[in-house]
Formats: sequence, C-alpha cells, structure tokens
Amino acid sequence: MSVLATVLVTLVALVHVYIVVLEMALWTTPRGRAAFGLTPEFAEATRTLAGNQGLYNGFLAAGLVWSLVGPEHLRFGFAVFFLLCVVVAGLYGAATASRRILLVQALPGALALAAVLLAG
Repeated sequence: MSVLATVLVTLVALVHVYIVVLEMALWTTPRGRAAFGLTPEFAEATRTLAGNQGLYNGFLAAGLVWSLVGPEHLRFGFAVFFLLCVVVAGLYGAATASRRILLVQALPGALALAAVLLAG
C-alpha cells in the first residue's frame, strides 16, 4: 500500500474508533449528545441502541487496522472490503439519519478506497 493509502486508511480507522467512544461511552454525556444533536431524554432512551452501533463501528475500525498490520498478502483485500463497508454505511447513514455522515464517514472512506485501489 502506498504511503497516502496507508495514511488515509489510518485516518478512517481513527474516525471509527472515535465514533465507538462517542456511541459506547459518551452517548449520554454533554459531548456525546452535542455530537449527535440529542436531548438528554432521547440519549438515555437510546443508550443501548447506540452501544450496539458503536460495536459495529468498532468492527469496522478493527478490520481497517488489520488491513494495515495483518498478513501482507491479506492487507489489500481487507482494506477494500472494510472501506466498502464504511462507504455503504456512510451512504446509508446520510440517506436516513444526517447528511453530515456523508462528509464524516462516506467521503473519507471513498477517498481511502480510491487510494488503496490506485496503489494496488
């Protein structure tokens, strides 16, 4: 993988680690509520659902990290698969929850995917 692709995959993985923290640990805190525009009541009522979302984002981050440090012959395939998952999740989130997800998740994932494919 090229340096650019490696940097972009790393950044996408870090974004997803941050999302995990927001959804699993900070959801009902002022920081978590501000990040998602939630009322205290809604945040409390959806805490379990947010934790579940956070877990899935953790799987995306883990897959991206594995694409950087796993067996060399598997890295390209892992990167492509997990970046495609990130882009699809971002597009779905933008269509159903908030257009901001397009810029935070889908666009970085697509740029990283393009860099990985060009380097591959």
